[in-house]
Amino acid sequence: MVAQRVRTRFAPSPTGYLHVGGLRTALYNYLFAKKMKGDFIIRIEDTDQSRKVEDAQRNLIKTLEWAGIVADESPEHGGNYGPYVQSERLHIYRQYCDRLLEDKNAYYCFSTSEELEENRQLQLKQGLQPKYNRKWLPEEMGGSMPSSEVRKKMAEGVPYVIRMKVPDYVSVWFEDMIRGPVEFDSSTIDDQVLMKSDGFPTYHFASVIDDHLMEFTHIIRGEEWLPSMPKHLLLYEFFGWEPPRFAHLPLLLNPDRSKLSKRQGDVAVEDYIRKGYSCDTIVNFVAMLGWNEGEGTEQEVYSLQELIEKFSLERVGKAGAVFNVEKLNWLEKQYIKSRPAADIIRTIKPLLSAELARKETPLSKEVITSDRYLEQVIELMRERVGFEHEFVTFSSYFFFEPEAYEEEAVQKRWTAGTNTLLREFSSVLETLDPFSAETIEAALKEFVAPRGLKPAVLIHPLRILASGVSFGPSLYHMLEVLGREAVLRRVAKGVERLAAQG
Repeated sequence: MVAQRVRTRFAPSPTGYLHVGGLRTALYNYLFAKKMKGDFIIRIEDTDQSRKVEDAQRNLIKTLEWAGIVADESPEHGGNYGPYVQSERLHIYRQYCDRLLEDKNAYYCFSTSEELEENRQLQLKQGLQPKYNRKWLPEEMGGSMPSSEVRKKMAEGVPYVIRMKVPDYVSVWFEDMIRGPVEFDSSTIDDQVLMKSDGFPTYHFASVIDDHLMEFTHIIRGEEWLPSMPKHLLLYEFFGWEPPRFAHLPLLLNPDRSKLSKRQGDVAVEDYIRKGYSCDTIVNFVAMLGWNEGEGTEQEVYSLQELIEKFSLERVGKAGAVFNVEKLNWLEKQYIKSRPAADIIRTIKPLLSAELARKETPLSKEVITSDRYLEQVIELMRERVGFEHEFVTFSSYFFFEPEAYEEEAVQKRWTAGTNTLLREFSSVLETLDPFSAETIEAALKEFVAPRGLKPAVLIHPLRILASGVSFGPSLYHMLEVLGREAVLRRVAKGVERLAAQG
């Protein structure tokens, strides 16, 4: 017997942004499928039309593709099992609903929302788990409602839903790939709505139909769907279908171990993209939210290809995974330290061009946008930036003149003779050949020694006038990258400005 090709899916609702939990679900499905040489599919579940957001579908797929998660089949790319949008499959759900009605596994329900709420409140007061009271269950299905009354309501055009009839006194069991055996008693299962009064199926019904027809072998989804399992498994049983294998992922938690929510921070992948996190970092971080390679490895930084090779559902834990922003930031730094300069240049060039369009600079635009210059800046600043965009924003003095000087640093580092020393040392820099980190350092030490001074009397003022701030990379290498002309201009301008301030 030939083993069935592995097929997994990510089935988001187009209701807005991509939640980090959604990205993890999509990533795990993608990693599992690719590890097993199978297919990863995107299906859009838009049966709740009231929550549908314009362009959300395209944005969801675009964000996944940004992260390197490209579907083999989707609404965008097509495939042999489409349509891949549920609102385009309504005729299919209707056919299967009719089949359940014929087999007496479903029934019409005309209860109003007011009646349902009244029944719910009554059950809560009685300390019972709220469930539909089966008021409209027909006599031939074990209920008390005459079929004639059902036909009468339908003839009158009264709005209705279609509910699944849950069998009494049965146990529903399955083997979760992460949690092991899970069992439910049918007494806890409500007669769920299958088809709503607007003609659209509920999530539960449409999802089961599509998962079967699209031939998915594995359903990997969040723990929040675990209570829905008995409803889904009963539908598989009613239709006589073999269910796929299921794996329910652990919850994502805030540091205080509450469920991850927007109240305590960003939960949208797009928010982290806007902040400057790279796709490498986000994918690596999200992969580790519940999965680890196992004992005996200290590796924490993975490429997408490495994750595909090493991922397994057996290494996904049951306990909730804490979303630690500090770890996310640490990962971003690791990638910046190791990422090829050419890759970083591709990211920062458009950012620099945008800044140059807004600001004037006496530096040669051809020079400071050149790969050679940018590579020098990158190598100097790798250890100091947290995001790629900071090669431009945090390191702006490599491209633009300082607009101000760190006031506290000036007060701390300037003495009555500092400006005189800076003017005299500028004369040394004018004739220095070559103008390099090594020659600048040697010249500065040679300049201060006969005066009985320490190098710090010039190192700190030079840094402040050249960059505007009191911190940064090696002063001598920074001055070399800036170049003689820029350094002399900035020192002269700074001395003049500070002298005028008294």
